[in-house]
Amino acid sequence: LLSLNQLQKDLEEIKELLTKATRKRVREVLMTEKQKIELEIKNQPLPKPKDVAEEEKSSLGGYTVKINNYGWDQSDKFIKIYITLNGVQKLPAENVQVNFTERSFNLLVKNLNGKNYTMTFNNLLKPISVEGSSRKIKTDVVLVMCRKKREEKWDCLTQVEKESKEKEKAAYDTSDPSEGLMNILKKMYAEGDDEMKRTINKAWVESREKQSKGDIPMDI
Repeated sequence: LLSLNQLQKDLEEIKELLTKATRKRVREVLMTEKQKIELEIKNQPLPKPKDVAEEEKSSLGGYTVKINNYGWDQSDKFIKIYITLNGVQKLPAENVQVNFTERSFNLLVKNLNGKNYTMTFNNLLKPISVEGSSRKIKTDVVLVMCRKKREEKWDCLTQVEKESKEKEKAAYDTSDPSEGLMNILKKMYAEGDDEMKRTINKAWVESREKQSKGDIPMDI
């Protein structure tokens, strides 16, 4: 079956030929074909709303990739987040969308090499201006520009990062150096692989043995 677009092109060409045809028999053949095509066009099924919705869904569907890698910088007025996406500059501008709120933004890049890409930042460290924020598309990079509400330096991007840094600092910031070292070792042990845990355990055992041989009192 010919598509509606092809049928319309055929009809236009037959109309063009009819203006040039002079022989009665040729005109009759063309007229018969013209009526046949017009009937086909008339009987073409109209797209149903559901079909349109499904078609749009399929164009936006496919595999969605969550972006985890980014770089960031800041000026007095803006927080700048750089996201590397090869070939993003070739997409239609409407395929790169960013929705801002006062403390968050969500990036959606549609149909880049058959995939969708998404990145969400919640609980930004400080409020941003939704109206003043925007995005720029550069070669292989999407630049998200968050307009600061106040022109002040940000130590990190999100409230979660800030709390994590404060907890880490509190663990190491102690008046007793040995306690601070113990906290560091505990963190290394908790986050380390099996090899790291074996190494720390071995060092711990050797340390206790040395204390024992030197008759140094141990706090058991």
